[in-house]
Amino acid sequence: MLKLQSHIHTQIKDISFPNISHYNQCSFEELFDIESIAKEINQRAEVLLVIGVGGSFLGARAVIDALTPYFAPDEFGVEVIYAGQNMSGAYLHQLLKYLDKKEVYVNVVSKSGTTMEPALAFRVVKQYMEKRYGDESKQRIIVTTDAERGVLKQIADNEGYRRFVIPSEVGGRYSVFTAAGLLPIAAAGIDIQAFLNGANHAEKDFENDNIEHNAAYQYALTRYEMYKKGYSVELLASFEPRLNKLHEWWKQLFGESEGKEYKGLYPSTVNYSTDLHAIGQFIQEGSRIMFETLIHFEEVEADMEIPFTFDDMDGLNYLGGRSMNSINAISKDGVALAHEEGGVPVVKIVMPKLDAFHVGYLMFFFMKACVISASLLEVNPFDQPGVEAYKRKMVELLKKDAVLVNE
Repeated sequence: MLKLQSHIHTQIKDISFPNISHYNQCSFEELFDIESIAKEINQRAEVLLVIGVGGSFLGARAVIDALTPYFAPDEFGVEVIYAGQNMSGAYLHQLLKYLDKKEVYVNVVSKSGTTMEPALAFRVVKQYMEKRYGDESKQRIIVTTDAERGVLKQIADNEGYRRFVIPSEVGGRYSVFTAAGLLPIAAAGIDIQAFLNGANHAEKDFENDNIEHNAAYQYALTRYEMYKKGYSVELLASFEPRLNKLHEWWKQLFGESEGKEYKGLYPSTVNYSTDLHAIGQFIQEGSRIMFETLIHFEEVEADMEIPFTFDDMDGLNYLGGRSMNSINAISKDGVALAHEEGGVPVVKIVMPKLDAFHVGYLMFFFMKACVISASLLEVNPFDQPGVEAYKRKMVELLKKDAVLVNE
């Protein structure tokens, strides 16, 4: 299913890793409700506004961007747009002006409801929806949050919003296979059954304790060996622009899971061939601090053939009749060879096809490998104390500033 090519061969014995099988469980009843509400959104709205930050929206956006058309994505499902991932007043102001011309549903995603960016955005959007739709806004706002506690749960209960659950044991960066990811993905017109089937197949494939037959173990061990050899940066690369948000999801997954106790690889990303003309020089001849993980999907659903011309003024007739995707694949091999010869180790992850099944498979692979990789570093894969530290300081400063303004 997934091919992993790596030059690292290490054996690990007598180490047990946390089980993440519960991250990939969604009941039949919950799936039915998700698909029903996604259908309702498609019938009654043109836009689904997802309010969240970090794992509360990155997983869904990664899948949606990877699997919907580059242009006119709303012809595939509703248009999914985002708020609460920044604190830009200009962004929120322009967003609301854009929504004035559309029929809108809102999905606010937060386990606690107190994270500053989405909480502020939801306060503004909630008021907007109430003014625009009145009592109907209660039908158009859907909450995804903790089952038992949190400010957002209280708001949902008080207002009578429909609610989905993020299991308490599942952190945001691991939540794409819960309602946090599945509702927006389904509303965008993507087959969530196929997406979950891919994850289920990956879960079974990566239960094997034999490292030689478990690509998730191999990838985690490769990262660990690179780290021990003195590499400080892992560069995730791909040759398909629609994978940019998958890169962002991967960056949070590994950065937030491993970056503790002054340990861990710094996760960085590039998209080729665009970034070959931006950061390619540094990768080829800069400081030898990084290794590269290259993702490639062998089959992408659409392609273009290069035409022949009579004059061949650009000298490209030798590529006439070839497809863009085939040229892209060869350029991938050329880049990998150049980087390896330049002293940048390259790990290759090859998937058969860019579709819902294989994206689900790949994301579960990364989640499984991340838990193993963090465990090898002897850090907790599931907490994020550094993030909580910045939140505390930000709130302290905001409250202090509010007191000064009101005096």
